[in-house]
This record gives sequence, structure tokens and C-alpha cells, in this order.
Amino acid sequence: MTATADAREADRALKAKHRTMWALGDYPAVATRVVSALGPALVEACAIKDGDRVLDIAAGSGNASIPAALAGGDVVASDLTPELLAVGRGEAEARGAALRWQEADAEALPFEDGAFDTVMSCVGVMFAPHHQAAADELVRVCRPGGTIGLLSWTPEGFIGQMFAVMKPYAPPPPPGTQPPPLWGQEEHVRALLGERVTDVVAHRRKISVDTFSEPEEFREFFKTAYGPTITVYRNIADDPERTAALDAALADLAGGALRDGAIEAEYLLLTARRSG
Repeated sequence: MTATADAREADRALKAKHRTMWALGDYPAVATRVVSALGPALVEACAIKDGDRVLDIAAGSGNASIPAALAGGDVVASDLTPELLAVGRGEAEARGAALRWQEADAEALPFEDGAFDTVMSCVGVMFAPHHQAAADELVRVCRPGGTIGLLSWTPEGFIGQMFAVMKPYAPPPPPGTQPPPLWGQEEHVRALLGERVTDVVAHRRKISVDTFSEPEEFREFFKTAYGPTITVYRNIADDPERTAALDAALADLAGGALRDGAIEAEYLLLTARRSG
């Protein structure tokens, strides 16, 4: 087998693992209980209006896609994991939102160049393993003069710190991949997009999550509902001491962040315009 064929096979295997990971647990519950306010915030920042052609990359169950459709956009919600799209279809129907749902890899989108007026992603594309490839695709499918909108957890914020806590217990990342919270650094995103965009506007903001009254409640929810956390725990399932250590570390993280019954999680909201 040639080196190119080996690389393709490795990429297929990696994407299959990602697809499986995000189908674990109950990510739609995370979207509802933890990040429900983020989708509307991104849609507002992108100024989506009637008739805009909108692509939501790594859309999950539609946290941003559905609000974009309700704002009048002609929306395609794309995601690597079909199980999440299936949940999104039901949610969209219940809320009276009309949009299309399509399985797609963020690093190899099945759309024509310049096909969309707005290309956005809400804590989604940040989890694509090859950052430059994903950035190249989101720029490619945005029309000249169109809007790119990205909302990502920062490394310093609560969710970024959760990933830092889990890292020593996780399987080693494949060569050439990059950690998701880098998308929460403005300079990293600017470097990925380069001179292909103008009018970059970036703000760090916080979302207040008042779902969990105790640190252990947060930990147990993420252990059972959030694919990345489930995957990490499965990696150490045969090691009770490491499992207990991770249990304590996640509870300590949440305990240190809980203030008046709420946890604040920082994110980066960045918009830009595709150069002509």
C-alpha cells in the first residue's frame, strides 16, 4: 500500500472514530441543557436574514441551524454523525423550522465553491482534527463577500479547562491533529483564514450554565451524555485508580467554577467576510 493510500485509510479510520464518539451518550441533551443560548448568539452575530443561503458545519442536532432557519435563512445543516441529524430533524419539525440535513465531513464538504452567503459553526468545526483543512473548506464554500461565523470554546475557559483535565487520561492524539480549543484563540483562527477574509471581528464572551447545583452532578452528566468525556472514561475503564483520579479532577474543576449555582464558560465569537 502506498503512503497516500495509507494516509487515506488512516483518515477514514479517524473520522469513523469521531462519528462514533459524537453518537455516544446524549449530545442533544448537552445542546439543550448547556449550550442552548450559543446558537442564537451566533445567528445574531452573522446577521442572517430572509433568503440567505446558510451552511452550518458540524451542526449536531441543530443548535444554530434551527434558529438560522427561523430567522429566514435557506439552511443546510451538515454533520459527520447522522444520529445527531436525525434528532435535529425532529426538533426542527417540532419548532416549525424548514431546513435540509446532510451528512458531511467538515474537511471535505460536498458543496460547490461559493455556494453559501453565510458559513457558520457553533462549537462544531473546532472538533475537526485537521484545523487548516477544515478552515480551507469553510472559506471555499462561502461566496466572495459572504459571512463566516465561528463560535468556539477558549482554552482558558471552563470547557477548555475540562479538556485539559481529561487530556492525561485520553488516548494519544493521531499525528498531525490539533486540539479543539485552539479555535478559541483569535490569533489561531486568523492564521487559519489568512488573507482570504477581511473585516474580522472577535469577542470573548461567557455563557452562564445554571443546570448543575453540585460539582458531582456536572461530572456525572458529562460522563453519561458527552461523547468526548465518555470516550476518555472508556480509555481508562480497566484502571480504577485513574478513573477515581479523573472523577476527582472533574469534580474539583466544577467545584472551583460554581458561583451562586452557575458555571461560566468562556467562548470566542468571531465573524469575518470572505474576500472578493
